[in-house]
Amino acid sequence: MKQIKIIVEKHPEGYLAYPLGLKGVVVGEGDTYEEAVDDVKSAIKFHIETFGKESVEPEEILETFIAEVAV
Repeated sequence: MKQIKIIVEKHPEGYLAYPLGLKGVVVGEGDTYEEAVDDVKSAIKFHIETFGKESVEPEEILETFIAEVAV
């Protein structure tokens, strides 16, 4: 079993979760934090089963930063 870091965002409509270090787009959502985490775990498993272990980035992510920029 591989540990994968995920980001969970809280929005007015609910929660959105997505993993770091996967090739492609994988998203989970839910009305609660737990639902979003469960949904993204299921989506990650499906993604790896469908596209293989090659879809996981080989290097471990040591840190994640959140920054804000004006555009």
